[in-house]
Amino acid sequence: MDKTTIGMVVCGSLLAACAAEAPATDETATQEVSAPAARHFQHIFYIMMENHGTDEIIGNPSAAPFINSLASRYGVAMNYFGVTHPSLPNYLSAFSGSFQGIWDDCRAGADVTCAPEEFVPGSGDATDTLLLTPGQIASASATPHMFDGPNLVDRLEDRGLSWKAYMQSIPEVGSTVEYWPYDPVTGSARKLYAQKHNPFEYFSDVRSDARRMQQIVPYEQLQADLAADTVPSFVWISPDQCHDMHGVSAANAAALGIPLCGGSDDDLIGLGDAFLANAVSAITSSRAWQQDSAIVIVWDEDDYAGYDGCCNSPTTTGGAVLGGARAPALVITSKAPAHKVTFTPANHYSMLAAIERLWNLECLGESCNTSGRAMLDLFMP
Repeated sequence: MDKTTIGMVVCGSLLAACAAEAPATDETATQEVSAPAARHFQHIFYIMMENHGTDEIIGNPSAAPFINSLASRYGVAMNYFGVTHPSLPNYLSAFSGSFQGIWDDCRAGADVTCAPEEFVPGSGDATDTLLLTPGQIASASATPHMFDGPNLVDRLEDRGLSWKAYMQSIPEVGSTVEYWPYDPVTGSARKLYAQKHNPFEYFSDVRSDARRMQQIVPYEQLQADLAADTVPSFVWISPDQCHDMHGVSAANAAALGIPLCGGSDDDLIGLGDAFLANAVSAITSSRAWQQDSAIVIVWDEDDYAGYDGCCNSPTTTGGAVLGGARAPALVITSKAPAHKVTFTPANHYSMLAAIERLWNLECLGESCNTSGRAMLDLFMP
């Protein structure tokens, strides 16, 4: 089956409407109409994947058969974007409603500052030119990587909602290592777990709170929590870099015993697809799923594919958008699931806004400036 056929399957009866909707990518696309009434979910499972574009995944059933089966049955956002590049600011955006003014993947720490890795010469990808202003570069380079602003944990706890972050390959509960594991002889990082994919640890009111840090746990605990029916209201899942489609070097992949993790794009997509098949199956076969629950699967950005964006992404001189390019987003629901497709431009701020509205949370940062309509539609029957 080719990509054209998959596109028709995804659009279904909406094909004519899909064709009529232009995939706008400018800031005017954030002016959304009023969102529909909220629906309360008992559990929302949020899974963040890595570094692939919509057209690489949706319509590629040979590499991603499970994901494409979901896309043909549930909600799909076909005009979803990363907020910016690289990975870390997208995780921060999803978690706090702000990319926090940085363009790097550096470790967390009040004494850690880093110059931008993207939108400057030397990035080695589609942003390998000077797009940032001198003021943006100076500000980003001086920004400590421990943020004091409010975040999703604060909003959830304000409403009495429980949460837990399940991090694949983190060495232990509440670990603050930047990478894991390390080679016992050379001490070099094999980078299976990466802190840059764990936004919780970049916020001072999480990092300084022993109780909250105990809620950042190895991914393996999810199965036990599902079996014991002790799953929290909000579940964040970060697969490791061999299973989120990011990948590691060929040498690290060999040392880890996962050679495909250093392979081709289709190899990485296949590893991620298999992870999602296992994770989604575990969730949907649990008692928690029999309640009103949803699974969100998003990709942080489309690395190497330019910088299209929307919906309050950062801008540079002349208002040019410094977006994270088009990336997949799917929503699966347990009650009255519906196959829906939206082409309304959206990004991680839009998804955050939808979650806030579903649970009547106080909005965070740029999520306050979007109704989340495009995403909310995918949660509704």
